[in-house]
Amino acid sequence: MSKSLSPSAIKVQRALIEKGFSMEILELPTSTRTAVEAAQAVGCHVAQIVKSLVFKTKHSEKPILVLASGANRVNEKAIEALIGEPLGKADAEFVRQQTGFVIGGVPPLGHIQPILTFIDQDLFQFEEIWAAAGTPNAVFKLTPQALPEMTNGEIIKIT
Repeated sequence: MSKSLSPSAIKVQRALIEKGFSMEILELPTSTRTAVEAAQAVGCHVAQIVKSLVFKTKHSEKPILVLASGANRVNEKAIEALIGEPLGKADAEFVRQQTGFVIGGVPPLGHIQPILTFIDQDLFQFEEIWAAAGTPNAVFKLTPQALPEMTNGEIIKIT
């Protein structure tokens, strides 16, 4: 594990190791906060970026994590049908309280608590994808097949 990683990126690196993964966290000098910025920083298509979107259920106020292809917009009605509850917006404070990470750096794993997770089936068209790693400039490369194992997430059509 690199000593030059920030504390949040180290937390993600440890979570990867604990789950048996050997992916390496990269902290870049440029922002990877948005899918477009991340794709430019690592030299891939926007669709290969895993957007980590945290929603808040309206009634039970539980977090829902959607791991979406950077090129896709989430159909919130489809998620609501799966969970049986309307979705609301999660503000920055809620995201940090529920995941332990800031918006723009929320990784697929390593959260404070288990979070119900849905994975965009469109990510599986690629051999490699890139996900956030704890900060708005940290990422790691992985295969789509690793996502369900590291998150216990359900693969769905999100568009």
